[in-house]
Amino acid sequence: MATGVEREARLSRTKSVASLRIRERAEELEASSLAPYATRSAAAIRARPEEPSPTRTAFALDRDRIVHSKAFRRTKHKTQVFLAPVGDHYRTRLTHILEVGQIGRSIARALRLNEDLVEAMALGHDIGHTPFGHIGEELLAKFLPEGFRHNAQSVRIAERLEKSGQGLNLTAQTLDGILKHSAPTEGGVETAAWGEPETPEGWAVRYADKIAYLHHDIDDAMRAGIIAEADLPIEVRVALGRDRAERLDTMIYDVIVASYGKPVATMSEEVLEATNALRAFMFENVYLAGPAKTEDEKAQGVLWDLLEHFERRPERMPQEHQRIAEREGVKRAVADYIAGMTDRYALDTYTALFIPAAWRI
Repeated sequence: MATGVEREARLSRTKSVASLRIRERAEELEASSLAPYATRSAAAIRARPEEPSPTRTAFALDRDRIVHSKAFRRTKHKTQVFLAPVGDHYRTRLTHILEVGQIGRSIARALRLNEDLVEAMALGHDIGHTPFGHIGEELLAKFLPEGFRHNAQSVRIAERLEKSGQGLNLTAQTLDGILKHSAPTEGGVETAAWGEPETPEGWAVRYADKIAYLHHDIDDAMRAGIIAEADLPIEVRVALGRDRAERLDTMIYDVIVASYGKPVATMSEEVLEATNALRAFMFENVYLAGPAKTEDEKAQGVLWDLLEHFERRPERMPQEHQRIAEREGVKRAVADYIAGMTDRYALDTYTALFIPAAWRI
């Protein structure tokens, strides 16, 4: 236990650091160096006002809170596209998030946008994903009367579920980018089904997300032998490039050039058309069909049995979810519990509940 002298020494050091005005200097640098329409950290808004950090801007603080959250750590064991792939090089939800962050920062730096805000949005955009990828999301959408979307769940986690219900108290700007990053299956990458992002940084993350998953999912699908380079539509290869590296460079460069000097990120008509064609090809040949989906029914069965089990027996959930059941209803609490599971934890829970001990391997 710290003595009075030690506490005074700590306080003195804190005041010394604060006197350097580290955060204020960072905000001044933003004011002078970012594009006129970029989002300044000094304009950040939180639902619960709090004392500013002496060393970090508001959006840098958002980023750090997400990185240290339990929901973020769980993404390393959540499916991106392929369920339980054999091999160490397939993407997980976490590696996807990191790739979105890297592409988003590249776009933000070139356009003189707020990189901390882009990174916070990118790191938080998929923390609400279910186990087993999009098939888990589809199943939870059927279970909940109001439906389920991972982008809205990411916001719910940040606002209400993390830190034993206290939430992370992220800024409104970061939450807006997290909510509006997603596009529906129908339509194109530019479709803003949940409203248009309120910041140029939010637009940058929308495009970074689509660029990242299209390219790494093609890479994984080719590694799995589901598709080959020659299977990609010829018009896509002509417009975007002969291989993954060329296509990635083309799309990122196009967003930068098409968006330069504008308050929203966009693509040129030619590259947008080719990108949407590539996305449609991936949904038809990888996401909704083929070997990547052969285990879907089994995974759905696991999740549905878990949902029904805990709906009938909510007292078997952790206490924090029992409290949610009391406030918001059993279905909502069960959906939060199951959605937060990793693939492995869902399978282990299913095994413990439904497989006799003598049959377990």
